[in-house]
Amino acid sequence: MLDTQESPLSRIITTALPAHGHVSPLLAIAADLAVRGHEVVFLGGSRFADTVERAGVRFAALPAEIDWDDRDLDAAFPGRAELAPGPERIAFDVRHVFLDPVPHQYRALLALLAEFPADAVITDAFIQGTLPLALARPRAERPALIGIGITPSMLPSVDTAPFGLALPPLAGEEGRIRNRSLQEEVDRRAEPLQRYAEKVFAEAGVRLPDGPRGLAQVTVPDAYLQLTVPGFEYPRSDAPASYRMIGALPGNVGEEQPLPAWWDEVTGERPVVVVTQGTLANDDLDQLVAPTVRALADRDVLVVAATARPDGPEALTGLLGGRLPENVRAAGYVPFDRLLPHTDVLVSNGGYGGVQTALRYGVPLVVAGASEDKPEVAARVQWAGVGLDLRTGRPEPEVVGRAVDQVLAEGRFRERARTLGAEFAAYRPFDTIAELVESL
Repeated sequence: MLDTQESPLSRIITTALPAHGHVSPLLAIAADLAVRGHEVVFLGGSRFADTVERAGVRFAALPAEIDWDDRDLDAAFPGRAELAPGPERIAFDVRHVFLDPVPHQYRALLALLAEFPADAVITDAFIQGTLPLALARPRAERPALIGIGITPSMLPSVDTAPFGLALPPLAGEEGRIRNRSLQEEVDRRAEPLQRYAEKVFAEAGVRLPDGPRGLAQVTVPDAYLQLTVPGFEYPRSDAPASYRMIGALPGNVGEEQPLPAWWDEVTGERPVVVVTQGTLANDDLDQLVAPTVRALADRDVLVVAATARPDGPEALTGLLGGRLPENVRAAGYVPFDRLLPHTDVLVSNGGYGGVQTALRYGVPLVVAGASEDKPEVAARVQWAGVGLDLRTGRPEPEVVGRAVDQVLAEGRFRERARTLGAEFAAYRPFDTIAELVESL
């Protein structure tokens, strides 16, 4: 731990979109900095106020007009539910979830800074309302701005296809030609979004730098820290100096979950297969959880279904005729940091944090994701050799069953996952962030 008597303490603001997957990593960072003796305020969604305060961090709420509830995005953003996962929904989210809040976020940040003059602002990269802070003022007149990458990197590069296409790298000049052609096409199609972004930032009183989508989020902050390791992210020979990979964070802060009554079975003789759709895309468990349960009902494995829903196993049993198969145990919330050391395969819809948590424990994966950034996560799982990408968000049970059988049978997936787990273990992300804060 940092010797706070020898190092100058800082005032720090951390902020994240009001969504569980965004709040968890930023709150973990805030809690660690608070333990080190820094004075920290978390600016976020009001539903997370108690969680933040339990973590020992002061809470400040986002303005009501952008304080939506991620458990019902379709109610918060009318019209979103009518769009199928894919380019149209991504464009909708860019406009309304990420860009429209920018002026409100910026005003909220300035108001907080007026009464809490922070030395540093550490921001979820999707809170783009922090970017005007760096765009409007020289470094000597503002706090340091540190961006945190909580999804697969969206940084454009000559070495990668544009983000959202879920295409792994293609080596050599052939790959660069492909990437350039795809980027030109994406830029052409995204022209209306680019104009919209420029308009939104102009309303905040600043000019958005030129460049493709995803570039400003990385290049505008004084430092950009990607929560992963090189073994799980595509290499970029042209990445800016501000871009660093710092490893993945440990589990959720302030959300300790009790062990279920059947916990002793997890440490039994049968292989353990865990299935989850995460905390966001879990309204329809027939996408992945139920097909996985059906696929593995006759296997000699213990299936743990984590619904991440307040109605716990009831939502799942309702899809399965009122009862679970003999080898299935279900719960709403399970402490993954305690479950994963006993897990042989994780079947996931591709949540970035959950997938990397599995890899920290050397657990191979079967991934089926179609919404948000999940296809990009799934593509990285297969590219890294740590599991299989089913390339759909709603696989048939037979497809899931074959994939789980393959990952269990072929030791190469477990071996590669353990290698990546050792790579994650070599990083100390909390120390890196604290040292960066003190240096800035």
